[in-house]
Amino acid sequence: MMLLQALALAISLMESWVLDDSDPVYQPGSCPFLDDAFNCFNNGRPDLDYLRYRWKPHGCHIPRFDGRQMLRMLRGKRMVFVGDSLNRNMWQSLVCALRESVENKSRIFQIEGRREFRTRGFYSFNFVDYNCSIDFVKSPFLVQEWRSSDRRGNRRERLRLDMIQTPSFNYHDADIIIFNTGHWWTHQKTYKGKNYFQEGRRVYNRLEVNEAYQKALRTWAKWVDSNINRSHTRVFFGGYSASHFRRGKWDSGGHCHEERQPITNDTQLKPYPLMMKILESVISEMKTPVFYLNITRMTGYRKDGHPSVYRKPDVHQRTPGIIQDCSHWCLPGVPDSWNELFYAAYLLSHHDLSS
Repeated sequence: MMLLQALALAISLMESWVLDDSDPVYQPGSCPFLDDAFNCFNNGRPDLDYLRYRWKPHGCHIPRFDGRQMLRMLRGKRMVFVGDSLNRNMWQSLVCALRESVENKSRIFQIEGRREFRTRGFYSFNFVDYNCSIDFVKSPFLVQEWRSSDRRGNRRERLRLDMIQTPSFNYHDADIIIFNTGHWWTHQKTYKGKNYFQEGRRVYNRLEVNEAYQKALRTWAKWVDSNINRSHTRVFFGGYSASHFRRGKWDSGGHCHEERQPITNDTQLKPYPLMMKILESVISEMKTPVFYLNITRMTGYRKDGHPSVYRKPDVHQRTPGIIQDCSHWCLPGVPDSWNELFYAAYLLSHHDLSS
């Protein structure tokens, strides 16, 4: 575990994006597995400057992503991403990067159809020649969303802070699991009137979002410690990915479409999120080793990497009032660097297991 801890420290000290004209791990517009919302090149974004940067650590070398080596390490294994759409960003980035390294791309199969995925929250790709699957399970809060109707037929929504979300497809015995949650824990998305958060039989009249987040993470941590076989499964947690809305929020005119370069002045970075301090505290108390991919600071610089108006096939016909996406990331793009960090961490974990 010492090597993993050392890498975690190195990641936390990374402070700069540097210009790098190397080819991306997959070419813009080349991967058919991307959601339209992330495919900025196909959606008409005219510049590719956001692909010319690489995250560089101080005093540490991060190896370049090697898709064939990654697939060899994943041979016979199941890898599962569990979380929100930012984790889906990372999952699709990895699938596309691995696809690029496969000579016979017809040997990659979608286990579930796209419509099935959207209705049941599960999606999977199988790399036949390596007998491995890369899955995504939608769980934006990690804990259970609860919907019911009263006698009058009025719909009620609650978030059960004491119950892990029950997936349609089991994943607790996967070889690698990458969790995340964060972007849905905002007052706009969790405050839906009184009595939204529930714990046991107690329904909270009012509860601060950060306190609810901490309760949910403790429920997740307890579930992991009770259900994950630590000798078989490697657990990762992806940190909070920064947003860059200017002059408004996502639903009030916030925008980022004019951004073409990363932030270079540290004073312009947003404060480190309290939610990540809560997450770090919870992880430190767990019995299960969890490798924390702390991407918060590195994404804080990248105001240039979001889909903005290039989020749907017809967004080049921009109309007044269009909602911009300054939370997710263009693919290829910034999430490819997250997978480079994961690749380095997984290389070290293999070294730990063999030493």
